[in-house]
Amino acid sequence: MKDVVIVGGGLAGLTCARRLQADGVDCTVLEASDGVGGRVRTDEVEGFRLDRGFQVLLTAYPAAKRWLDYERLELKRFSAGARVWCEGRMHRVSDPWREPGALWATLRAPVGSLADKLSIATLRAAARRGTMAELFARSETTALSALRAHGFSERMIERFMRPWLGGVFLDTKLETSSRMLEFVFRMFAEGDTAVPALGMQAIPEQLAAGLIPGTVRLNARVAALETGAVRLVGGERIEGRQVVVATEGAGAAELLPEVEAPTWREVTAVYFAAKKSPLREPTLVLNGTGRGRVNNVAVLSEVAPGYAPAGEALVSVSVLGDQAMDEAPLVAEISGELAAWFGAEVKDWRHLRSYRLKRALPVRWPLARLSAVAVRPGVWLAGDFLNSASIQGAMESGENVAEAILREKGRPAGRV
Repeated sequence: MKDVVIVGGGLAGLTCARRLQADGVDCTVLEASDGVGGRVRTDEVEGFRLDRGFQVLLTAYPAAKRWLDYERLELKRFSAGARVWCEGRMHRVSDPWREPGALWATLRAPVGSLADKLSIATLRAAARRGTMAELFARSETTALSALRAHGFSERMIERFMRPWLGGVFLDTKLETSSRMLEFVFRMFAEGDTAVPALGMQAIPEQLAAGLIPGTVRLNARVAALETGAVRLVGGERIEGRQVVVATEGAGAAELLPEVEAPTWREVTAVYFAAKKSPLREPTLVLNGTGRGRVNNVAVLSEVAPGYAPAGEALVSVSVLGDQAMDEAPLVAEISGELAAWFGAEVKDWRHLRSYRLKRALPVRWPLARLSAVAVRPGVWLAGDFLNSASIQGAMESGENVAEAILREKGRPAGRV
């Protein structure tokens, strides 16, 4: 019998296992798919590395700093800012604290007024004030209402904040919690935006590599929870004194009737192969027009060359919400849109793959970080749908459950 059986080999489950094994607890991780990572996976297609949805790691995430070796991940950084497509051309908007040399271009960009740029400083300062716990206890409104309360003009919101934050939250209406707004502003201010050299799946793979060999079982789908055990689809029964359900929220609700399935934000990630990069810099491009399908574009091979074969570029396009159309016409619309941005060369781009992600990010309202959720005696729940919908939220949730289990065992728990 195992001390702990963890259902789900995503970031929450793997971090939970790492924390438990750091204290000598015998555990196993059961993952239903053919690889670890949950929603953080990378596919190799024609020599390109395609993340399942455009994702980044914010290096300031506290849990990520505790459990990940950034040097071994060979993190590749985005530039501190973005380019915004509006009024028929590209405009640079940079973080003046990180890229002071781009201050004049930022001030001249027709994305917002000087007052708007100063409002960024006030929001940045507010987000960095106090502890993380205090931030998540602040009064809550929507991100959009908070931006307006901070004095941002409608032009700044529509041309920059909505496409930028909409891409982070997968929420074009900016109905996400103002606590999440301040949290991500804090993370962007205190660290870099990066991807591992070989794709986002390197993150869960590194977590798994830190476990005792044999801890993770792949292709092990759990059909039901029983008293003191779980039963796999094939009928195998695995006993455990404690069970942690660390699947995504819908999977947890299937196994545990007590759990309410979350609602989800959707996104379609479309990847193109190009003979040359349309950007020549590791930056994000935002659609500041308020029209069209495209929300944001990144040439990932400019950030991390290993995302594409030598002599080619990988273009990532994010389209938010439910796209009720077939893939071919959607790709054609995107290509037509981007031809206005980057010119006739877009017609030569080759569509590699599209990912329609119906369960891309769980909706969290109100947003509160739950320390640990005990569903019933001996059964725990972990996942970013209980915390902030982020890499940090998933990893922190796994940590919290592990520490609660350690306390039950009478062992001194605490961050390692």
